[in-house]
Amino acid sequence: MSAQPPAPTEKGILQFLAICDSFYPPDAVQASIEQQRHWYDALCARFDRPLPPEMIFADGMLQRIPIRRYRPRKISTRTILLYLHGGGFVVGSLESHHAICAEIADFAGAELVSVDYRLAPEYRWPAQTDDGFAVLKHLLSANSKVVLIGDSAGANLAAGLALRARDEGLSGVVGQVLIYPALGGDLAAGSYIEMAAAPGLTTADVAYYREILQAPAGNEIAEPLQAASLAGLPPAFITVAHFDPLRDDGRHYAARLTEEGVDVWFREEPQMVHAWLRARHMSDGARDGFRAVCEATRRFAQT
Repeated sequence: MSAQPPAPTEKGILQFLAICDSFYPPDAVQASIEQQRHWYDALCARFDRPLPPEMIFADGMLQRIPIRRYRPRKISTRTILLYLHGGGFVVGSLESHHAICAEIADFAGAELVSVDYRLAPEYRWPAQTDDGFAVLKHLLSANSKVVLIGDSAGANLAAGLALRARDEGLSGVVGQVLIYPALGGDLAAGSYIEMAAAPGLTTADVAYYREILQAPAGNEIAEPLQAASLAGLPPAFITVAHFDPLRDDGRHYAARLTEEGVDVWFREEPQMVHAWLRARHMSDGARDGFRAVCEATRRFAQT
């Protein structure tokens, strides 16, 4: 009899997982890309929320890349928040993280730009980072300060954009908020073994998304953990879920940033699973974690 994989016990997150499984089956990556996107869109719609009062948003184009701008009722900083959504580089859109982006912008009192970057497999790496970097450069060229924010695959992109901006000598990135980031860790070590069968995301799923993206192994933009140096990067807030194969990516990145002189705030959510952002209105742990994300974003934006 095989041992049960590690799993949380918090009632709210267990309810969240049950809802997720009813919309997005655990073996979803075995389905067609079209079917995966259909399931994911339905799941995101299930967890959609009304936007904060007086939130204004509008779709547009920046550098020929679709974006959505959010403007909360109260603006307290000129810093712009740049959001890169998760979804394994395969699923996700401006709609999938709509309420999440609006709530972060409202809490931080800052305008937010969400990027509808190109997805794999139709577009392989580096299309995704190139789209994000084009938008980032446009915002910085307008003398805006920018806070980079991303979850999962989007956190991978955000971390990579911070590296690209540093390497090209671009100033103005004042913070990076990385939410359960995928950073190119060793699939045969640490949390990738311990949490290989975790609910919500498995190590096999991570391997699948890497294969579809086809980023070159060891490239520091695609795999920021492989970067030769992290010195000179903007301050970072990193949050990981305990029951997540990606957990050690965030742990190790936070440790390396600290070693190389970068200010880091790190949280590990003890009862959370991958994608807990969507559980922020039904799980105490997710609610606390989301507030920490919003507080970190506001702190960076007010710098």
